[in-house]
Amino acid sequence: MALQAGETSFFEATLRILPPDPAAAEAAANKFLSIAMPLHGLGVLEEDLIRMAGIQGTAALRLKPRKLFVFCADNGVVKQGVTQTGQEVTTAVCEHLAYGGSTVNRMAALADCAVVPVDVGTAGEPRGKEILRRKVRSGTRDFTEEAAMTREECLQALCIGMELAAEEKRRGTALLLAGEMGIGNTTTSAALTAALLERDSAELIGRGAGLSDEGLARKRRAVEKGLALHKDLRGDALGLLSALGGFDLAALAGLMLGAAVEQIPLLLDGIITEAAALAAVCLAPGVRGYLFASHCSADPLAEALLTALDLKPLISAGLHLGEGTGAVAALPLLDMAEAVYSGADSFTELGIAAYTEQGGKQ
Repeated sequence: MALQAGETSFFEATLRILPPDPAAAEAAANKFLSIAMPLHGLGVLEEDLIRMAGIQGTAALRLKPRKLFVFCADNGVVKQGVTQTGQEVTTAVCEHLAYGGSTVNRMAALADCAVVPVDVGTAGEPRGKEILRRKVRSGTRDFTEEAAMTREECLQALCIGMELAAEEKRRGTALLLAGEMGIGNTTTSAALTAALLERDSAELIGRGAGLSDEGLARKRRAVEKGLALHKDLRGDALGLLSALGGFDLAALAGLMLGAAVEQIPLLLDGIITEAAALAAVCLAPGVRGYLFASHCSADPLAEALLTALDLKPLISAGLHLGEGTGAVAALPLLDMAEAVYSGADSFTELGIAAYTEQGGKQ
C-alpha cells in the first residue's frame, strides 16, 4: 500500500530515533562494578539503570522528575459482550484520575510521580480541569464489523502521543511512564498482539477484569471474527493498529515513539501498554531500546508480549489493575537502586579488593 502524505511525515519522524549512547552505558556499568557489593548484585535493576544512562547520554543519570500519562478511550467491540462493565466506567475512572482519588494516584503520591489523565477517545465527556483534552473521536468502531479507526484517526492518536513526549523533553522530564484506562482494551490488545505476532489468539486471551466463562467465550469469538475480517492487513503494522486497536493503544504507541525520538526512557505498565509497545516496535524497531518492563501481569498476554519485546520485568506479583499502577510500583525499586549507584561506598573507599568476573552473571 502506498503511503499517504500524513503517513510519510509520520514515518520520516521515526527516522530520527537514534540508538542509546554505548559510552554512557559502559561508564554506568563500570561505576556499578566499583561499588562494594557482589557483581551484578542488583540484577535487572542494575541492567535497567545502565540502559537508562545510555539513553540519557550520561553516567550521571536522573530518575526525576517523572510523569505518568494515562490514556483514556473507549472501544466499539464492547458491543460484543466482551466486558463485565459498560463504557460509562471509562469516563468515571478518567474523572477519578483527574481529582486524584484513583488507585494509581495514591501510589504515585508515595512514588513522587505526576499523573496526567488524557482523554484521547472516551465515549463520554469526563469532567475535571486536570484532564488533557486530546479526543480524536468518541470511542472506536466495532472491529468485528469494520476497522476500529481509519488510518488517519490512528495517525492522529499516534501523533498526540509523540507530541506529549516532545513537550516533556522541553520540560526536562527524566522518565516517562505509560498507563491506560479503557473498557474493552484487553480485547483490542489480544487481537492486535495475535495479529502482529501471527499467533493463535486462543493462547493469548484472558478474562480481563473478571469475565465469566460465557463472557470469555464471547471475547474469544469477537477476537477471532476481527482477525478474520482484517486478515488482509497481515504485515501492515499501521493497518493492524488502525483496524484492531484503540485510541489508547495508538496514543501509547505514539508516546513510546516520541520517547525514543526525544531520548527519554519509558517505563511500561501491563499488557495494554505492552501491546502498544509491540505496535511501536513494529512501526520503528529502534523504540525497543528505550522501553522498560515494570512487571509481569497475571494475564496470559504478558509472557508472550514481554518475550516478543525481549524485556525483563522488575516485579512478578500477579498485578492486573492497569492505570499505570505496575509502572508506578516499580519506581521505589529503581529509586533504591539509584541510591546505591550514586552513593554507596566503593571497593577502593573500603580498602578491599574488588570482585572480578569469573563465571559469568548469575
